[in-house]
Amino acid sequence: MTAMRIEGFATAEGTARFKQRHAAWAAEGHFRQWGDLWISSVGVGTYLGECDDADDARYAEAIAAAIHGGINLIDTAINYRCQRSERVIGRVLSDLISRGEIARDEIVISTKGGFLPFDGSVPDDPTAYFHSEYIQHGLLTPSDVVAGCHCMSPRYLNDQIDRSRANLNLQTIDLYYLHNPEMQLEDVGRSDVRQRLEEIFALFEGAVSSGTIRRYGTATWDAYRVDPNDPSYLSLGELIGIAHRVGGGNHHFAAIQLPYNLAMPEAASSTNHLLDGEAISAIALARARGLGVFCSASILQSRLSRNLPAWLREWLPSIQTDAQRAIQFVRSTPGVTTALVGMKQLKHVEENLALAGTPPADLSALDQLLKQ
Repeated sequence: MTAMRIEGFATAEGTARFKQRHAAWAAEGHFRQWGDLWISSVGVGTYLGECDDADDARYAEAIAAAIHGGINLIDTAINYRCQRSERVIGRVLSDLISRGEIARDEIVISTKGGFLPFDGSVPDDPTAYFHSEYIQHGLLTPSDVVAGCHCMSPRYLNDQIDRSRANLNLQTIDLYYLHNPEMQLEDVGRSDVRQRLEEIFALFEGAVSSGTIRRYGTATWDAYRVDPNDPSYLSLGELIGIAHRVGGGNHHFAAIQLPYNLAMPEAASSTNHLLDGEAISAIALARARGLGVFCSASILQSRLSRNLPAWLREWLPSIQTDAQRAIQFVRSTPGVTTALVGMKQLKHVEENLALAGTPPADLSALDQLLKQ
């Protein structure tokens, strides 16, 4: 018998309850408002790891510890670890909810679709797998696929939403991202990409209406950081305009995810987007338009967790580790909702949770230090 999916979704009341439960030790600024929800300033990422039972167990332990410790945002994607990351999250949520340790309305779950996912492990013949799983079932055609790994057709993404809901054991996904739409620009003309975006945003608006997702956004790597003349560039203002055309003034395009860290500061430092004719950064534009900003690669896949320059220690003398300093930089940037950090070991969860008791830092002090 198939288990009943978890009903409900994150709510204003539920996330406020979660925030209040941790109020005794969480510093001002650890929880931020995104729309009507309260979101932790550090979130669990689930990208890295092996497609095996051992890493499943590590993630399960880490996710449960993070939730108990005051993190209520868990981020994943259907292609992460061959769908295993989504499935682990589903099992952890089901277990914690069934034991009465959390409620569904307290936790924000985000996932993504766009890349072709394997199922549990990498098959011996990936081409044969995709043909039997997707092409033979009419979910995509070979011409829908770019770079051998990415698809942006509405029929395919509708299927991926349903697969993610099944993996996560959820009736409703809180935030669903279109994953790296800039991949399409390599093989498809820019005007065709705009048309595909319009069709997909229409699909997402329909998914909101039907209750399978609550909000949607775009998760990118290059698109919002690079120069407007770069082939991978996408205008955030243009995408917001597409959402407005499709969904009207009450559209549900509500968030962006993009890399931002000490080594990749372009999301805040590059004025490569326009707001009423003024050049501003992607984070500044998102903030002005009321979008959540969820930052991936906060410690750049652990490369910023060690050997940071001495001036950073001078800026944050009370913080103990380089990983914490790197995360503090991200979560302290105005306009950032959450710094996403991969966590599959308890010691990393404990290290990252220590920041929840620390207020955001003053970035102007960092600017002054750099000018010395």
